[in-house]
Amino acid sequence: MSTADGSVLHKRSKLKKSRNGQKILVGITFLIIPLVLLFIFTYLPFFKMFQFSFFDMTYTSKRVFAGFENYIEVFKRAEIFGSLKLSLYYMAGALIQLAVALFFATLLSFKIKGSPFFKGAIFFPFLVCGIAVGFVFKFFFTPGFVLDTMLSWIGFDMTRLPYWLQNVKTNNIALVCTSIWRYLGQNMVLFIGAIMSVDPNMYEAAEIDGANQWHKFFYIILPSIKTIVLLNLILSISGSLSAFEAPFVITKGSFGTATFFVMMDRIAHQSQKVGLASAMAVVLLIIILLVTIGLRLFFRYAFNEGDDGSGMSKRSLKSSEKHKVTSRKGAKI
Repeated sequence: MSTADGSVLHKRSKLKKSRNGQKILVGITFLIIPLVLLFIFTYLPFFKMFQFSFFDMTYTSKRVFAGFENYIEVFKRAEIFGSLKLSLYYMAGALIQLAVALFFATLLSFKIKGSPFFKGAIFFPFLVCGIAVGFVFKFFFTPGFVLDTMLSWIGFDMTRLPYWLQNVKTNNIALVCTSIWRYLGQNMVLFIGAIMSVDPNMYEAAEIDGANQWHKFFYIILPSIKTIVLLNLILSISGSLSAFEAPFVITKGSFGTATFFVMMDRIAHQSQKVGLASAMAVVLLIIILLVTIGLRLFFRYAFNEGDDGSGMSKRSLKSSEKHKVTSRKGAKI
């Protein structure tokens, strides 16, 4: 190799190194500002909140170290622990919401007359501001207004109907129905996107083997979209634990409708017990993390046990093979 060739290769190597160095420098430069903002507005407030949870303090008073007393009080105070129990209403509503959203998504993912209209109509409530939704349903459930009038049209006596937002037997159910109405479209759209990505050839192969619509859903659609199902379930359960807008706007947390978040707002801003409210926030975060880990482990066992790489669990594959054998025997007969 001549001296000229060696010089050219050296220049190219130097240029390549300089380009790689420039890429790294540009990447770091563009990442610095977002990371700084993330630290200032997310991680730093969280660390301060975690620190405040160990103090007996208000916004203006002197801090007094209290150790784990705030955490103990979270579970000892009846109104706080009772508000945490209300999350069970919203969790049950979240499961119903996911089931209905998956049903509509499965129907609207295939060629159905008017499907664009139904998709838009179901998704529209999610676009409405949560405060506006709260005011709408506040009047919807008011005695003598929309709901009572509609029930009177089908024969109910308006004078005997309950006070939907004051009766402790119905108010939390009414608030859960409000949340289902609002967030149903969001889950449906995510499900539709996942179902549309399933290979159509799998449906054709299933039809050849004699599978019906239920078999297609259970053995093809559901295992194929398990990641989105898990994501929607985690988001819905997390939202159930941190429900705030509907009970705060519609009932102000009165008549036994104060969720954990509403109670946290009262303690932090009305009672000025910042340390206790911070401890409640940390407890809620821990519960959400535990629920998320539990759901991931459940889905790993339910769908990924013996995963063959196709997204179908060993359990589903065995059932599918059994169905194929049965259908073939029926065809021979």
